Amino acid sequence: MLNKDEFTNLKEFLDSEARRINTTDFIANDPVQFPRRFDRLQDIELVSILCATIAWGNRKMICNNCQKMLTIMENQPYNYVMDQAFEDLPDINIHRTFFAKNMRYMLRGFHRIFKQYGSLHQLALHHHVGDSEAPAWKLTELMQNEFAQANQGATDSRCLPSALRTTALKRINMALRWLVRNDGVVDLGVWSAIKPSQLYIPLDVHVGDTARALGMIERRANDRRTVVELTEILRQMRPADPVIYDYALFGIGIGDKYLHPAVE
Repeated sequence: MLNKDEFTNLKEFLDSEARRINTTDFIANDPVQFPRRFDRLQDIELVSILCATIAWGNRKMICNNCQKMLTIMENQPYNYVMDQAFEDLPDINIHRTFFAKNMRYMLRGFHRIFKQYGSLHQLALHHHVGDSEAPAWKLTELMQNEFAQANQGATDSRCLPSALRTTALKRINMALRWLVRNDGVVDLGVWSAIKPSQLYIPLDVHVGDTARALGMIERRANDRRTVVELTEILRQMRPADPVIYDYALFGIGIGDKYLHPAVE
């Protein structure tokens, strides 16, 4: 537990790191660049979820494979989905253990959502996701249901995690940061169904290890409980926008190499 002075010093440090990383220079080397290419809400939603879904491993590979998905969809993701062109997608590898069959599964789900609701945002509004105690997990539950119904009842944990009581939900929390945060720098801020204050930290190994090194959390598991505990601390620092500190926790230990990879 941090005392008052330690908390104040830590907040100042995290604020400084967030300012350093949360700049337009960040965009070119991050998967967020891909949804930012589009103006139509449905395109942005699709690309955000797809790119966040494969956002694990080497960042250069992640970005290359995000581009691969856009190329497959002829850079018209919404039209590709509504035309159901994904049914002709050959059985290729997309990213590590994510294959064409997984992409088809997701796109069938999006086709169903878009036909029924118009957009993923409208699904969230219709089901009052913003009134939930944990909007990201509620949204994922709704998406699981829609995806399963679009795929003859089948589930696919490569696309959406199934253990909602315990999952850190890193990829959906990342996509929601892109869709919801609205400071006009990196994130797009195209949704109103969820407020920035309701977001949760996208917890991965690096963010978790950094938070532990700073004395913010003690639990070793990178699970839902740890996400909640860490996010509650960040909400004390900035109640209206706790996930701004995702940039800080990501950036600590990264230095400027991510922003300017040519120096490697």
